[in-house]
Amino acid sequence: MLFKYAIVASLIFIASCSQHPAQPVSTKLLHYYQQTTQKPYDEVLAELEIAITEHNFRITGHSRVGKVIRDRGSKNFPEYDTIQFCNLTHAETLLKLDPHAVSYMPCNVVTYQNGGNTIIKTHLLPVNSDNEAFNRFAEKMNHKLKQIVDFGAEE
Repeated sequence: MLFKYAIVASLIFIASCSQHPAQPVSTKLLHYYQQTTQKPYDEVLAELEIAITEHNFRITGHSRVGKVIRDRGSKNFPEYDTIQFCNLTHAETLLKLDPHAVSYMPCNVVTYQNGGNTIIKTHLLPVNSDNEAFNRFAEKMNHKLKQIVDFGAEE
């Protein structure tokens, strides 16, 4: 009986030393791109919407979290917004390159007030995956996302 336990323990130990398969792109650490501006908040939102459509994306959602919290009674709650957007051609390409990358969709830009400034932030696609075609696509998409953020922050 003791011999069987020794074999099982040995097998568990050996299995724990084995190589794990490469992680799908979607499990890589998220990186963000951020800009700060002192422009009026509503102007930032308007310019983000312009930049998003000029890059051939369609806005799929806009959550005005700060406004809703103020409407519920927290008078001095700061602005917080999330704008979601997508381009179906880009989405198709992304999903063909890695079906697990659906977790990056839709594209998203957030804005919020902090310390008298407006922060604009978006998450970027990973560019260091094991899938070189995905990495090339991510580089192009990240460039577009950065341009959108930059346009919103430009004073």
